[in-house]
Amino acid sequence: MSKVKCDMAMSLDGYVTGLNQSLEEPFGEGVGQRLHRWMFEEAERHSEVLDDITAAGAFIMGRNMFGPGRGAWDLEWTGWWGEEPPYHAPVFVLTHHAREPLEMKGGTTFGFVTEGIEAALAQAREAAGDRDVAIAGGAATVNQYVAAGLIDELRLHIAPVILGRGERLFDGVGEIELRPVGDPWGTDLVTHVTYQVVR
Repeated sequence: MSKVKCDMAMSLDGYVTGLNQSLEEPFGEGVGQRLHRWMFEEAERHSEVLDDITAAGAFIMGRNMFGPGRGAWDLEWTGWWGEEPPYHAPVFVLTHHAREPLEMKGGTTFGFVTEGIEAALAQAREAAGDRDVAIAGGAATVNQYVAAGLIDELRLHIAPVILGRGERLFDGVGEIELRPVGDPWGTDLVTHVTYQVVR
């Protein structure tokens, strides 16, 4: 049976973005690529992890991950990734503002879901078929799915930095039990840890 998985790059103190996300600083003030250096500087060493991150049959993300805008849509905005996003599958964006689906190069179609996390998951499961669904972020979206008990596997990519501020993973999720899957591994830039979320 397919799973609901989540991959998150985070600091040692649990932050996944900084404060005040903007067009100029998509990861928030002062964060830059600090949490994601391993993806760019050591991509070959982490190729299996990177392939797994984009292997899902469908993805779900929050509006903040899709773009810096709030309120009514700027229809010129098509995401941070240029004309060909890395997903190559349907992506369901949680939002309070309706928008028509957005087809991009490479097989990515962004759908915009206003009915909440369970509706987005139902649409993603249908689109993914027998493949996994990935909760792509950001922190608020992941925390909602964790709190609702809707994630099966959580894969954390922990950078050896302390941010001290920003949006934090696990805020407000209540008590959960995580069971390690396999052994942690990594490099100087990241440690990869996988957990099964115990229900």
